[in-house]
Amino acid sequence: MNTSPRQKILIVDDEPDIRELLEITLGRMKLETFSARNLSEAQALLQREHFDLCLTDMRLPDGTGLELVQHIQQRDPHLPVAMITAYGSLETAINALKAGAFDFLTKPVELPRLRELVSSALRLPTAGGLSTAIERRLLGDSPPMANLRRQIDKLARSQAPVYISGESGSGKELVARLIHEQGPRASQPFVPVNCGAIPSELMESEFFGHRKGSFTGAVEDKPGLFQAAHGGTLFLDEVADLPLSMQVKLLRAIQEKAVRSVGGQQETVVDVRILCATHKDLEAEVSAERFRQDLYYRLNVIELRVPSLRERRDDIEALAMHVLKRLAKDTGQPEARLHPQALEALKNYRFPGNVRELENVLERAHTLCENRTIEAQDLRLSEGNCTADGAMADLTQIDNLEDYLESVERKLILQALEETRWNRTAAAQRLSLSFRSMRYRLKKLGLD
Repeated sequence: MNTSPRQKILIVDDEPDIRELLEITLGRMKLETFSARNLSEAQALLQREHFDLCLTDMRLPDGTGLELVQHIQQRDPHLPVAMITAYGSLETAINALKAGAFDFLTKPVELPRLRELVSSALRLPTAGGLSTAIERRLLGDSPPMANLRRQIDKLARSQAPVYISGESGSGKELVARLIHEQGPRASQPFVPVNCGAIPSELMESEFFGHRKGSFTGAVEDKPGLFQAAHGGTLFLDEVADLPLSMQVKLLRAIQEKAVRSVGGQQETVVDVRILCATHKDLEAEVSAERFRQDLYYRLNVIELRVPSLRERRDDIEALAMHVLKRLAKDTGQPEARLHPQALEALKNYRFPGNVRELENVLERAHTLCENRTIEAQDLRLSEGNCTADGAMADLTQIDNLEDYLESVERKLILQALEETRWNRTAAAQRLSLSFRSMRYRLKKLGLD
């Protein structure tokens, strides 16, 4: 006989028929329900009872569902909240997700969708600090990495679409996998796709599938990536590389939560969480009209930025030690050690290829080194990407201090512009300058 306590759901809605519908549906799922007619009743119940899920209408007689989301975020951030909004209120739903809501439902409430949402929310892990998986797989104790781990832990508890930005090689796919693995969809598929690697003529078939005979070479029915990710997560890497024609179809699939195979007559309902990434500046792509603004807003509900390796130089030693241990295990050889000068060289290198480049550099050095000691020369680092952080210039080589300082300023500004793909606002922020000061310096240096 099962005597475990039933999970408790808080329903907040001023319409009696909606409350009754939700109570009956959730009661049949063996869940215990508590109902509130307004914001103040909900807040009073939250003080007295512990809940496993809250379902709230957006419009309440004495406030809004957003206020309730914010109230819960401050007092019990691990309690999932689902927002119920009027049909077509997409902007409201997005604001709720940004505020911390788990997911949203639209009126009239579809009962299969309601049951699916509730089941998913109740599968979330209970509160208990950062997952050890995130700690173990995202190495580094620098402030940017500590912040990234906290954000992953929070976003894993939501169903909001996430846009993961960051440079090539910084670990965007790993971040996407961790968001998936720490959330309620962990037991379902994680399907990564490199949007830039699919020929444009095959994109629709790859994403949505095709029926036998729908085109030359379609010898059998084939499900697409959306169908393969049903119940799980679809990770769209390098999403900025999608052609505009495909962006329209992707937007429709996300909005309708349904896809139609090439050559098919019926639409198939799909339940996927969308995560996407690109090394490009997606906002700049929108401005250049290479990426649809409406799709950008659907994908970029929440942006998560993965820091470059340059922004967390303090993590380089720990990352290098981890890579060398893995190489020793993979090759069956004794673990190589880094000479202090080699470690210093790594710390002074710009790493345009980020963690991926660090791994490649160490793998090559591991093969070339002698006596299991990696010397600085074994690293074969590109001199153009080496910095002299902390090193004082040779004063005997400086003829004019003003000219020297100007050359250093020019170099640093150009570096910041290159790293931000010539986004002047972002470059100014990276150098801790106001935009006005940045504009003045660009003009002074003839870079405007």
